[in-house]
Amino acid sequence: MGPQTFRAEGPVVVTGEKRDRQPNRTRPGNKKNARPDAAPAAPGLAARMAAARLLAATIDAKTSLDGLTDHEHGHPQFRALDMRDRSLVRAILATALRYRVTIGKLIARRLEKPLPANATVLSHILHVAAAQILFLDIPDSAAVDLAVTHAKSDPRTVRFSGLVNGVLRALARAKAAELPVMLAETDDAPEWFVERLTAAYGAAQAKEILAAHRLEAPVDFTVKSDPAKWAEQLGGVVLPTGSVRIEKLSGAVSDLPGFAEGAWWVQDAAAALPARLFGDIAGKRVADLCAAPGGKTAQLALAGAKVTAVEASKNRLARLAANLDRLGLDAEKVNADLLAYEPVEKFDAVLLDAPCSSTGTVRRHPDVLWTKSPADIAKLADVQRKLLDGAVLLVKPGGRIVFSNCSLDPQEGEALVAGFLRDHAGKVELDPVRADEVAGIAEFVTAEGFLRTTPAGLHLGNPAISGLDGFFAARFKRLA
Repeated sequence: MGPQTFRAEGPVVVTGEKRDRQPNRTRPGNKKNARPDAAPAAPGLAARMAAARLLAATIDAKTSLDGLTDHEHGHPQFRALDMRDRSLVRAILATALRYRVTIGKLIARRLEKPLPANATVLSHILHVAAAQILFLDIPDSAAVDLAVTHAKSDPRTVRFSGLVNGVLRALARAKAAELPVMLAETDDAPEWFVERLTAAYGAAQAKEILAAHRLEAPVDFTVKSDPAKWAEQLGGVVLPTGSVRIEKLSGAVSDLPGFAEGAWWVQDAAAALPARLFGDIAGKRVADLCAAPGGKTAQLALAGAKVTAVEASKNRLARLAANLDRLGLDAEKVNADLLAYEPVEKFDAVLLDAPCSSTGTVRRHPDVLWTKSPADIAKLADVQRKLLDGAVLLVKPGGRIVFSNCSLDPQEGEALVAGFLRDHAGKVELDPVRADEVAGIAEFVTAEGFLRTTPAGLHLGNPAISGLDGFFAARFKRLA
C-alpha cells in the first residue's frame, strides 16, 4: 500500500510544546482535561493504547510477549479487547519488535533532536504507529490520527501531540523512498547480538540469519504417520526431515483437520530432531527432562519408548498431560525439580532439552532479542551445565544422553559441551551425530558431530517457507 498524502505542517522538533498547534492543549498533570484511564472513544484507540503499553512492558520491563498476550492470564489491557483487536495488537507488537532498529532510525530522521531519555511513553506511541505505517495494511491516516489522540490522552505526552503528528505524517510521505534503503542498511537486532552472531557464524551467515528474523516463521507439524497425506490435508509440504510445513495459519490450530483425532502436533522441524538422535528406542526406558509442553515426549512415546516426563512446573506438566491425552499417547508424568530427582531405576536414555535464551526462535518470538542480554545467556548457560551434570547421573552405563536447546549462542552450545566433556573425562564421551543417520539432517551436522540448525538453513526456494529455528544438540554416551 502506498503512502497517504498529507499537508506539511512545518518542521518537527523534539521539544514539541512550542510547536503544538492544538488550541487549549492540556498541560501535564491537568487531570481535569487529561484522562488516560477513561474509556477510549475513538474506534481502534483501545487496541493502539494496549499495544503501546505492552511494548513498554516488553522493552522497559523485559517481559515476555507470550505472557503479556496470553488469552487467559495476559495483561488486563490486552484481555479487555475482543479477539479481533487482540490479533491486531499481536501483529503490531510483532512488527514493531521485528523491525525495531529500522523503525527507530526512520523516526530519528524526522527529529531535530533525539527524544529525551525519559520519553519512553512517547517513543512507544511513535513505534506502534510507525509499525502500522511502514509494514501493516492499515491506512496511514488512521495510524497517525490514533497516535495523536493517544498522545493527547496521556499527561506525559500531551505536549508532544504536535510532534507525533508531524513525525508520523513525514514518515508516511517518505516511506516509499526511504524504507527499502534503510532495510538494506540496517540489522534489526541489538548491537550485542549482531556482534556475538558475527563472531560465531561469520559475517555472511550472520547476515542471512538476521534477514530470516525479519520473516514470520512458517508452521510445522510432527505427524504420527503418512506425512504426504497430512501435507495434502493441511495444504503444506513435506520437509526433508519428515515434518509437514504450511506457510501460515488462517485460523485456530484446533480447527485444522486431524487435530481432534490427535493425528499431529505443532512442533518446529528443528525441535523435532533431538528426540530422533537416540535411534531405535522401542521398549527402552527414556526420561524426557524439562519435558513440557510435551512435543518431544510425544515423539519418544510414538517411537515405542517407555517414557518418563519430568517437569518442575505443575501447570506446565498439566499442559503436557492434556497434549498427550489428545494425541492418545502415554507417559509417566513426574512433577520434580530435576536436580533433586532420584528415580528408583536409572534410564536407558535421557533427553535434556534445557531452558535457554531462546535466541534460535526469534522468527516466532521477536521479543527475545529485546528481553535477553549477554548476562542472561551466561546465567542460563550455567543453569544448563548444572542440569546436564545432573542428567548424566540418571543414565545407566552405556546409555545415551541427548542435550539440546533453542539457542544460537555457542556459550549455550559448543562451549558448554567442551567444558562438560573436559570435566567428565573418563565418565562420559561424545557420541557424534552422523550425517546419514536421520533423513534430511546432513547440512546441519558439524565437523565435531553436533547438530546445529539456524534460521538461514533449509532453503526451499521460497523464503516464506524456508528456514528452521536455531537449535543445538549434542549426544553423549555414559561410560561409567
